[in-house]
Amino acid sequence: MVILGVDLGKARTGLAACDPGEILASPVRVIAERDRDRLLEAVAAEASARRAERLVVGLPRNMDGSEGESAQNARAFAAALAEKTGLPCDLQDERGTTITAHNYLSETNVRGKKRKAVVDAAAAVIILQDYLSRRKQSHGGPLL
Repeated sequence: MVILGVDLGKARTGLAACDPGEILASPVRVIAERDRDRLLEAVAAEASARRAERLVVGLPRNMDGSEGESAQNARAFAAALAEKTGLPCDLQDERGTTITAHNYLSETNVRGKKRKAVVDAAAAVIILQDYLSRRKQSHGGPLL
């Protein structure tokens, strides 16, 4: 099934999608939107356009595993997105994904404004790929 991954940010939100076989996550786009309602609309529209059957939102836990304000915002956004789309929406621990995305972009020599434009989509790819790996290992069992 097609799954849409979301890296929720304050100013930019990255999106990624996987192939129907759930093998590979690929970047979709970055949405530059601060207004929550407009962001929900844009993500829901992308999910519909891609015929996504499931959503995954990154859960920004602290390094010790605790959850702060950002995690609460991600949980609330995921719940609102599930309600808006009627799709199941899982949460995926995203600790370290932005750092990993920056490292990957450095290795591929993506710099400056171009990096800023794609780092959130790259983080969404990592979130979704991690989710796909966990899903494969757990044979579709409950995740977070």
